[in-house]
Amino acid sequence: MNKSSKILAAFIAGAAAGVVLGILFAPDKGSETRKKINEEGKKMSDALKNKYNEMKEKMNAVKEDMEQQHEDFA
Repeated sequence: MNKSSKILAAFIAGAAAGVVLGILFAPDKGSETRKKINEEGKKMSDALKNKYNEMKEKMNAVKEDMEQQHEDFA
């Protein structure tokens, strides 16, 4: 994991903690708070899945490029 990936992961974790704490300390009913937490969790899950898929595609492109360079060199 490179430095920028670690920074991004730390930022996402910090944002998630901030959202959860903000919701928990908001003056809403328990059912509303649980609903908000659930919605935010789904949003963050979707964002992480999208980021994972982007990184996976980039890594596959790099792999294919390296394989092509290897074939060209051989």
